[in-house]
Amino acid sequence: MKLQITRAVWILSLVSFFTDLASEMLYPVMPIYLKEIGFSILLIGILEGIAEGVAGLSKGYFGKFSDAIGKRVPFVRVGYSFSAISKPMMAIFTWPLWIFFARTIDRFGKGIRTGARDALLSDEATPEIKGKVFGFHRSMDTFGAVFGPLVALVFLHFFPQNYKLLFFVAFIPGVIAIFFTFLIKEQKKTNNIITVEKFSFFSFFKYWKQSPALYRKLVIGLLIFTLINSSDMFLLLKIKEVVNDDKAVIGVYVFYNLIYALFAFPLGIAADKIGLKTMLIIGIFLFSGVYFGMTIATGLYSFMFLFFIYGIYAAATEGISKAWITNVCNKKDTATAIGTYTAFQSIFAMLASSITGVLWYKFGTSAAFVTSAIVAALVGIYLIFIPTTEKIITKEE
Repeated sequence: MKLQITRAVWILSLVSFFTDLASEMLYPVMPIYLKEIGFSILLIGILEGIAEGVAGLSKGYFGKFSDAIGKRVPFVRVGYSFSAISKPMMAIFTWPLWIFFARTIDRFGKGIRTGARDALLSDEATPEIKGKVFGFHRSMDTFGAVFGPLVALVFLHFFPQNYKLLFFVAFIPGVIAIFFTFLIKEQKKTNNIITVEKFSFFSFFKYWKQSPALYRKLVIGLLIFTLINSSDMFLLLKIKEVVNDDKAVIGVYVFYNLIYALFAFPLGIAADKIGLKTMLIIGIFLFSGVYFGMTIATGLYSFMFLFFIYGIYAAATEGISKAWITNVCNKKDTATAIGTYTAFQSIFAMLASSITGVLWYKFGTSAAFVTSAIVAALVGIYLIFIPTTEKIITKEE
C-alpha cells in the first residue's frame, strides 16, 4: 500500500498552487478592474455566469474525452496553459467582447483539466489513502488562495490602482505552473487498445444512466447540497453589513483560506482512518452550523470564529467528496465520473447564488442563511443512509 505522497501528486499540487496564486492575485481586484473599464454590475454578472457555464459543461465533455483516449497529461497541460495565458489577455485590450473571450478562456481551461487531473490523483492512490492524496492536493491549491490576495495587497500598496500591470504579474506564477506540467509522466497502461467513439459536447449526460447506483445516490446528495451552497460573496457581504470594514472583510477571507489550507491535508489523513463518508458528513454539518451562526453573529470576532469552522468544513468536504466519487466508479471512467459531477455542480452552483439572492432580497439575510443551514443538515442525514464503497463492492463480487 502506498503510504507516501508520490512525485506526480507533488507536481500536480505545485501546479495547482501556482495557478491558484495567479488567480487569487486577481480575485480581489477583478470587479474593481471591470467596473473601471466600463462594465456594469449586470454585465459583470453575465460575464461570470457565461464563463462558469462554459467551465461547467466542458468539465463533463473533456472528462469523457480523457477516458476515451486513455490520456491525462495533455488535458492537464493544455488546461493550465489556457488559464495562464488568459491573465495578460485581460489587460491587453479592454473591448467587452475581448474581455468575455479572455475570461471564458480561463474557465474553459479549468474545464479541460479538472477531470483528467483528478483522475491522475486517483491513479496515484489506493482506496485506503484517497483522502490523504486529495487532501494534500487541496491543501497546496488553497495555499495559493492564501498568498494570492496577500501578494496583490503588497503590489497595490507600492503600485496603487495599477490593475493592468497586476494582470501581467499574475502571468508569472501561471508560467511556472505550465513548466511543472511538463514534469508529469503518464502512467503506462496495461491495455493499450483504445477505441474512441464519437460523442457530442453533452454526451457525458449518458454516463449518468450508465453509472453505478451508488455514484448516482452520492452525487444527488452532493448536488442538493450545492444548490444551497451559494457564493462565499454572500457571507462576505454579511460581514461587510455588520462590521463595515473592507480590510476586515479581506482579512477574514484570507484567514478562511489559511484554515482551509492548513486542515485539508490532516483531515484527508483522518478521513482515511474514520471513512470518507464520515468525514464528509461531519463537514456538511459544520457548514449547517456556520450558516445558522451567521444569523446571530454581531462582531468581527464572532465572524472570525465562524470562518475558522467554515475553513474546517471546506477542508473536510471538497477533496473528500471527489475522493469518495473515485472510489465508487469504474477506474476506466474516473475522469468521466468526476467531469460529470463537476459539470452538474457548476450548473447547480449558478442556481444556488440566484436562489440565495432571491431569498436575501425577498425575506432578508436570516431567511437565506437558515434555509441553507436546514437543507445542509437534511443532506447530512441523507448521506448517513448511503452505503460505503466496500459494501457495494462486496455485493458485486
